[in-house]
Amino acid sequence: MPKLRIFGGIVLLVCSSAGCGLAAASPERHNVLPADPTRIEYVDPATVAGLAPKVLTTGDSAVRHAYIGYPELSDAPHLNDELREQARRQLADFRESSRNTADAELNVDWQLAAVGDVVGVRLRTGEFRGADWGNSSQTFWYDRRSGRATDSTGLLSGQDALREVARLVKTSLKVRGPEIDRQQVKPDPDRFDSMAFNGTGDLVVEFDDCQLGPCSLGRLAVAVPAVQAEPLLSETGRRAQESVRLAAQRVSVKRPPAVPRPGPPASSTGTGTVNCGQVKCVALTFDDGPGPYTAELLDTLRRHGARATFFPVGSSAAARPELLRRMSAEGHLVGNHGWAHRDLSTLPSSQIAHSLESTEDVVSAAIGQTPTLVRPPYGAVSLDVRNVARERGASLVGWDVDTQDQRDPEAAAIAGRAVEQAHPGAIVLMHDVHRATVDAIPDMVERLRGKGYTFVTVPELYGTKMRAGRLYTSGIKPVRKEPLT
Repeated sequence: MPKLRIFGGIVLLVCSSAGCGLAAASPERHNVLPADPTRIEYVDPATVAGLAPKVLTTGDSAVRHAYIGYPELSDAPHLNDELREQARRQLADFRESSRNTADAELNVDWQLAAVGDVVGVRLRTGEFRGADWGNSSQTFWYDRRSGRATDSTGLLSGQDALREVARLVKTSLKVRGPEIDRQQVKPDPDRFDSMAFNGTGDLVVEFDDCQLGPCSLGRLAVAVPAVQAEPLLSETGRRAQESVRLAAQRVSVKRPPAVPRPGPPASSTGTGTVNCGQVKCVALTFDDGPGPYTAELLDTLRRHGARATFFPVGSSAAARPELLRRMSAEGHLVGNHGWAHRDLSTLPSSQIAHSLESTEDVVSAAIGQTPTLVRPPYGAVSLDVRNVARERGASLVGWDVDTQDQRDPEAAAIAGRAVEQAHPGAIVLMHDVHRATVDAIPDMVERLRGKGYTFVTVPELYGTKMRAGRLYTSGIKPVRKEPLT
């Protein structure tokens, strides 16, 4: 994957009579024109048994803004290994390249391009260097029959097939004019690192931002018609193509999914049972999930009679909606942490709203309530973030006790920081994607309870009265420095 560069707009390109389609790749979720031949119908991760969202973050204080998500499938060990190593490589490369860039950010989100005999995982990488975001994509494939994981060129029968695909793509690009540098279309795995299929079996080839022309073009994709692609596919590629076709046929005979209706404002079933004006209250909060340890965390909280506030990442919540339902049913409160954990303060208002709305839809569909609390990733708040939150009727939640569980893998140290820094009205920051955090909870809860603390959700610290658009970092009072408009 080439070095990311800054991008500008998004364009839709239409191919000539050769039959290929070109278009900008999808934004955070695939909001593309229905007629776009490069549209990939991603698989709903909630329907895939044995799937767990995984997260890799950095504990390096010099590289605070790094979040890499990827899926782990219980029956695809070699794919899991490949995705894990890819995540580690990306984090190491980013740490090295951003060593002297204070506001750099790395963000990796994922989607399932296919699930069947062959599994496809598309990783969408964004990188921010202080001016704007640049995006790229890679798609990895796993053949369940052979147990083999491969990059996208594994869909093709060999180097000759890759050369022919490159030729077809280059020919298609003639219609776009001189702004496209067709000489950059080379039969190189780095150029063809993200390939998948659309519902009719066309081979969709994605290119990174700025890779083939001016950054103002955005990221481009080409659809090679199925009739041209089929002779060039490997056995894995043919079965991947058939799997996508069959899945598209099954979807086409179903009724369109219902648009989630806004539910009532989310609240804890325990609201009203504690008066924080009379007792010592503390709010435990958990970001970035649901993850592999969230179910165990819920077991622990239930066993110890403690309620908490969860701020799930939308893409992970979409994969595990049953955990959101359990959170709500067991007296916890579900908030909003954005769709893909990007620093919202670096995004324009439209993208901030899209990130929050997408996550709202997932949460509402799972629990029947609309989240009214937003924890901006990294705690980064801008005027646009405040205004968008206010327009959506959401309050912003920070913290005043940081357990540093992102950096410290020791459960005892995590629990110790929470206990030492706790005070009436404290909002404690933790992450339910770390093993050590879950291990720290029993000791933390028992020690805090021994000091007379009661565990409540964030709104209960304020008697449930929180104003939309304001930032709350402690139960003592909201932060009032920022204007609302």
